[in-house]
Amino acid sequence: MEEFVLFDDPAIRGSLLPFTFTRPVADIRVGILKISEKWEKVLEKQARFHTQNYLQAKFPGTDSSALWINGAWLPDEQSTKALAALRGTEALYFGKTLMACYIGETEKNLSEVSKKIPVELGFEPVLVQKVWNIFQFNGSQIRQDFKLLTKGRKSAEISDPFTKVYAPENIFIEEGVKIRAAILNAEDGPIYIGANAEIQEGAVIRGPFSLGESSVVNMGAKIRGDTTVGPHSKVGGEVGNSVIFGYSNKGHEGYLGNSVLGEWCNLGADTNTSNLKNNYAPVKVWEYTKGGFANTGLQFCGLMMGDHSKCGINTMFNTGTVVGVGANIFGPGFPRNFVPSFSWGGAAGFTTFQFPKFAQTAQAVMGRRSIEWTDVEKEMLETVYDYTKIYRIWEKNS
Repeated sequence: MEEFVLFDDPAIRGSLLPFTFTRPVADIRVGILKISEKWEKVLEKQARFHTQNYLQAKFPGTDSSALWINGAWLPDEQSTKALAALRGTEALYFGKTLMACYIGETEKNLSEVSKKIPVELGFEPVLVQKVWNIFQFNGSQIRQDFKLLTKGRKSAEISDPFTKVYAPENIFIEEGVKIRAAILNAEDGPIYIGANAEIQEGAVIRGPFSLGESSVVNMGAKIRGDTTVGPHSKVGGEVGNSVIFGYSNKGHEGYLGNSVLGEWCNLGADTNTSNLKNNYAPVKVWEYTKGGFANTGLQFCGLMMGDHSKCGINTMFNTGTVVGVGANIFGPGFPRNFVPSFSWGGAAGFTTFQFPKFAQTAQAVMGRRSIEWTDVEKEMLETVYDYTKIYRIWEKNS
């Protein structure tokens, strides 16, 4: 199979931290699929990545001639037509943003793209440029991915007589799914249930909704629309317009709304996130490129939590809280709205979650899912640990 390359736009990548600390932009899940998986389906080729050096071992690139595509670009029918018309001597732009070009074996990367003939994209592309775009675009992307994944295919049957289904034509069930005494309402958008997933008794789900492979919706859960639960995850309580990338748990009561959780996260029982300010003002969130808080322009915005971060029981997150990678949060009260990576503590204050202790926890957590803690994973996260030291201000004062 031929290859193509999804590259990180430096300006966009910085605005998608903390999620891009541990992955290229195109490895972000929006809708049912990751951005890279969408392009693989559309182009029927294998995706490679051009990203930060410390990420390349986990997300390999290529030395072959290939079509390079902006990794923040969400494909649609117009996109594929624009790429089909692109010539090897041209570079496709939307304003000043490079969208795509061909890179030959002698060029290696984007350093010589200025020599190509600039061509303007004739429409406004859908670009994931801010962390909140992930949940903002999620509903429409579930709809689009649902069509992409189910076209020409027949859904497995729901055999349970106690499960109530509305708009069954908008529901697709993969093989091996177990559903018991649940309510699935797809009148307002499709519902996709991945292979070997489980929906337990009393769960109420409204579409658009996607449940990944081998994931579980726990008993009595209330899932509102525009929500994605990635593979190998557990979800319970009340969730709305949120994206869980995969391998993460929000298994208990508590509310998660307008939020994004990375991989290997865990929310303790009765964790609640605020997604609306008491004065109904637009929500501000920490933005790494600014080094401060930026106005989202949104009235609803909850929690952005990077990979391998966790919180204890009864944790309360303020509106628009950003948590970095590898943080461990616990204790009473609201922690600060920006929790740096590898923080240990809560509202009473933070110390550093030292890397050896973090690695021990991460290895145990991944081992429970039969995923190996490799040297590649360790070195990648050590780099993130060192890089994010500048945000742990208490280290400067110690």
